[in-house]
Amino acid sequence: MQVDWALGIGVVVTAVSAALGGLLVLWLLSRQDGGRVGSIFTDEADGAVFLFDGDVLIDATPGARALLAASAGRGGPWVTLVGYLVPLFGDLDAHLEKMAVEGGVTLTARHGEPLILQAELRGGLTRITLTDPEQNRQAQGHDPVARRAMLDELDLLRQTLARAPVLIWREEPEGDVIWANAAYLMRAGDQLSPGQDLSWPLPRLFERTASAQGVAGQRQRLTLAGGAAAWFDLVSFAENAGRLVFALPADAAVQAEGALRDFMQTLTKTFAHLPIGLAIFDKSRQLQLFNPALLDLTALPVDFLSMRPSLLSVLDAMRDRSMIPEPKDYRDWRRQLVDLEKAAASGLYQETWSLPGGQTYRVIARPHPNGALALMIEDISTEMLRTRRYRADLELGQSVIDAMAEAVAVFSNAGQLVMSNTAYARLWGHDPAAAMSEGTVRTLCAHWRGLSAPSPIWAAVEDFVANPADREAFSAEARLLDGRLVDCHFAPLAGGATLATFRLAAQAESAKPRVATRTTRRSA
Repeated sequence: MQVDWALGIGVVVTAVSAALGGLLVLWLLSRQDGGRVGSIFTDEADGAVFLFDGDVLIDATPGARALLAASAGRGGPWVTLVGYLVPLFGDLDAHLEKMAVEGGVTLTARHGEPLILQAELRGGLTRITLTDPEQNRQAQGHDPVARRAMLDELDLLRQTLARAPVLIWREEPEGDVIWANAAYLMRAGDQLSPGQDLSWPLPRLFERTASAQGVAGQRQRLTLAGGAAAWFDLVSFAENAGRLVFALPADAAVQAEGALRDFMQTLTKTFAHLPIGLAIFDKSRQLQLFNPALLDLTALPVDFLSMRPSLLSVLDAMRDRSMIPEPKDYRDWRRQLVDLEKAAASGLYQETWSLPGGQTYRVIARPHPNGALALMIEDISTEMLRTRRYRADLELGQSVIDAMAEAVAVFSNAGQLVMSNTAYARLWGHDPAAAMSEGTVRTLCAHWRGLSAPSPIWAAVEDFVANPADREAFSAEARLLDGRLVDCHFAPLAGGATLATFRLAAQAESAKPRVATRTTRRSA
């Protein structure tokens, strides 16, 4: 029995010893190969190591992943890494292209703390290693390269805030300013009295209500030393522990708005003195601006126009007051109003309105930028009356010279025919008034020369009309091809014009048979 107990104890001790030995061997093996557990790298990875298949990240060390997370770049891992490395190693793309021939490249940072970049091709994959020769690997997850990237990012952010031209500060819920950038501190320092220093908490530059409201587009005025004023637009963001506020300079915007306001006042005063009625409609065809002349010309009340009616409403109101030509068909008239708007939108509308009250309006509509429309109404009743009187005078003058027995032709100072009568058309066999553009003195002299015997008189007439200075009237005779004798008289008129009259000689004289010759019977 004792022998069995001894044998059992021996077996147990042997088994325990074997198990302990196996655990010891496994522990030693894990100590020797622990750096490669869970990693695809086949050798010791010093520094930050990246493994790419093209631009796809296959694997990276913890320090390398920390560097990508700390980088300010945006995009995929390859774009982010290249964006971080280019400022340090220069023309990185050109060096990486050499790997296809050389198999690998080694670069040293151009400035700053020393960094070494090793890039090589392994089985079609790109392996990039960043190492710092002056530092050793610290605790797990605290790679010096990643740490430097985070410090560089922090320094970049600090420099950016220090050089920002806008005022930035952070305040507590109670309103105390607990942090500010350099621009804010400089502005706050200018506000202090001589000999006074900045204290804690930092002084406020703007009212508490202005920054606490958090409404976008706030504009605040800050009085500077010496009495000058500066304007800022405040933009704030709520945070868990307070509020972050940005003050953007708005001096240029304030000056531009002031200039625009002054310009609009000047424009309004100018419009107020225009005799032409002006109405500006926006792209929705709602009235936005009008001048006093529009009230006088349309008889519309100011309270109606102040309600910003539509274009059709304005035209309807004008029709109710007989300020638009009365249409025969109301539906057709409404359709014409729509056509008016369409024509004006393309810059084509211009029309003359004869009103029932006897007035005559010229209506012009022109498109403006952003779809706006300008409607201009001008009273041209006096102009139309003057035009009618002028036409009546012309018709009367034409009737007078048509009643004369003498053939009459009047030339302007430029030698253009401006008037002739019926006796002229009967004598010379044509009516030059039918084509005034062709009725020049040269053209008519050629016509007269072709219907008369050769004579130097027509050349003299051309010179007489072409040289209106220091002229004296003269008379001459011309023998027509049918034998009739014509007494010609040419006299200067006011403004350089010329009067030409033609009369057949005495009946007895003209009845004598004569043969056209190339000599002139009488000339002066």
